[in-house]
This record gives sequence, structure tokens and C-alpha cells, in this order.
Amino acid sequence: MINKIGIYPGTFDPITFGHIDVIKRALKIVNYLVIGVADDQSKNYFFSSEERAELIKKSLFNDMKLKRSRIKITIFNDLTTNFCKKNKANIIFRGLRAVSDFEYEFQLAGMNRNLNKKIETVFLMSDPESQVISSKLVKEVALLKGNISKFASRSVIKAINNRILWKRYYFFLFFICFIYQ
Repeated sequence: MINKIGIYPGTFDPITFGHIDVIKRALKIVNYLVIGVADDQSKNYFFSSEERAELIKKSLFNDMKLKRSRIKITIFNDLTTNFCKKNKANIIFRGLRAVSDFEYEFQLAGMNRNLNKKIETVFLMSDPESQVISSKLVKEVALLKGNISKFASRSVIKAINNRILWKRYYFFLFFICFIYQ
């Protein structure tokens, strides 16, 4: 059997059921999937790259009970094509939620193809139930004290709620210190 290796790069800030849907379907196509957590220092993430990688592990292996033997989670800060080469992968998986995602993803796939002709990009349409889910919206709903259990795993919900509590706590301390100066 040919050992097909694919990568699924993204920020995963945090991982959602939409991402997990893409991961499960990508595993039907490849023997081994490398999930690449992008570490772009210029972006302001809710979670650090290490925290995002750990949340992916908890979500996939503890909450969703996926097989560890077929998935590797790693942090990268390189061109996606270089990341593919390092991992001996020739397939990049990208999830599409709506037509609006396609234009950007199409350009990205074209650029990756120009950088390395051996790499194919496979677009996977999100399950209709996952099409409205984005990491940004999940965080916004949580910040506004909404229920995010339909959008993210238990581990992610716990991490988001803890992060929000800490942010509120630090804001409160800052406010108190500011008043009593």
C-alpha cells in the first residue's frame, strides 16, 4: 500500500468541530495526517501556538477518541510547501465553509502549486452543520457568554472559559490599580 501523507495547516485558534470534520474526512483519503499549527508572530492569537497544539491533541485524542497513530500535530512557521517537504507530504487539505472562502483558498493553492509542482491541494467542503463555525465566531460567542457546545469540544470550551476568566480578572486588577494610583 502506498503511504499517502497529507497536511492540514491552519491557525486553529482554537480548533472547532468544523476543523475536526475536515480532519476526519482527510483521514479517509490519506494514511497519515500532519496537522500544522501556524505560528505567525505578527498575529495576535487568543492562545499561543503551544496551547493551540495541546488543545488539538486534547480535542482529537481525548474528546473525539481519534487514533494517535495516524495523526501528528506540530507547530510550524515556514512556507506551507516547505512544511510539506519536511513531512514528506504531497497533499494539502483545506476546508471550505462558503463560496467566499474559495477565492482566497484558490489563490493560495495556486501559489503553493507554483512553489512546488508535486503538491496537490484538496478542498473539503464543510459539513452543512459546520459551515457557520469559525474560530473567531466561537470566541466572540464565548466572550458574550453564549453557549459554544455545538461548535467546539469539551477541552476547547474549558480552555476558552478559563482564558476569558483570566482576561476579566487581569482587567479587574488593572482597573483597581488604576483607580488607586
